[in-house]
Amino acid sequence: MSAPLPTPAPTPSTSRPASGGRDRSAARPRAPRRRHSADRPRRSVTLTVLTGLVLLYSLVPLVWLAISATKTQEGLFDSSGLWFDEDFALWENIARTLSYDDGVFVRWLLNTVLYVVLGAGGATFLAVLGGYGLAKFDFPGRRAVFAVVIGAVAVPGTALAVPTFLMFSELGLTNTPWAVIVPSLISPFGLYLMWVFTTEAVPAELLEAARIDGAGEALTFFRVALPLLGPGIVTVSLFTMVATWNNYFLPLIMIKDPDWYPLTLGLDAWNAQASAAGGEAVFDLVITGSLLTIVPLIAAFLLLQRHWRTGLAAGSVKE
Repeated sequence: MSAPLPTPAPTPSTSRPASGGRDRSAARPRAPRRRHSADRPRRSVTLTVLTGLVLLYSLVPLVWLAISATKTQEGLFDSSGLWFDEDFALWENIARTLSYDDGVFVRWLLNTVLYVVLGAGGATFLAVLGGYGLAKFDFPGRRAVFAVVIGAVAVPGTALAVPTFLMFSELGLTNTPWAVIVPSLISPFGLYLMWVFTTEAVPAELLEAARIDGAGEALTFFRVALPLLGPGIVTVSLFTMVATWNNYFLPLIMIKDPDWYPLTLGLDAWNAQASAAGGEAVFDLVITGSLLTIVPLIAAFLLLQRHWRTGLAAGSVKE
């Protein structure tokens, strides 16, 4: 019986890849690619310079006002406008401003608060109702209403002041608070802003689910839609509040009784005393009163800026 033949040992394969190139499995791993430049914010020297100029343009008057409010009447003319005087008279100026002419500044402040609460508050409420209705209900003439709203936004308020005065004069409402409050209730820009915001912030499916569950339109609005409109309401409130607080031309032609002056007219009357015959120059009180006037606006922006930014950005990105 013959012995079995020995099995030849396997030899390593010397075959190359079919592509004819080198073995890619033995190649070194590639270095990770750099992130695209679009992932990082681009820096622009021109934009930075322009932003700095705008910031400087906005802050210099505020700094001047804050520094000048610490000076006496003589110090306003004897010292540099952008630096403090030797006599720091801020607290004395505030006390004199609040007590001058039997405390009429406090009366003007309360009048302004009244105009803002009723005028700006009412304008915000009407804008929310109108924006919700235009965004979530379909009715004949909806496009015509949209055109009217856009056209009203483009019309400046000063162009409507004289016709408004003539109409209120016929109604006998001039020289009363209603002559300032009623025109302030109309805010075309606030209505347009709430219209756009409601379209994106309130899903139609959510409203339909509430109606299926038996909720009426009023309950659906106040319990379902209104909580979602918080950022937009804050945004419109800030715009209308600032517009009413700084309103000057409308009260100028409507109000003649100094007891119903807002702060803008009252400070202008104090400033005009210097040019009147026998009038007393109270420039230090005008400057201090101007500083006190802008403090509530600054406080409102600081307290509500988070909601304000959210309201402006809502609807900009669609999922």
